Amino acid sequence: MKPLKEQISITIDSDVLEKARAESERCDRSLSQFINIILKDYLNSDEKPESLKSTLEGR
Repeated sequence: MKPLKEQISITIDSDVLEKARAESERCDRSLSQFINIILKDYLNSDEKPESLKSTLEGR
């Protein structure tokens, strides 16, 4: 059985979206699949990039 999916709406910086679209095309994936993979990898990783940790903790 496939995992359940939910449709959401987010706001994303234009430059980030442009790069994500280009990278998803390069990987022959939909933008949604690409973002889902990135989020899963990040959330399942024990080692978070220091630059991202400090950004998230500062908010």
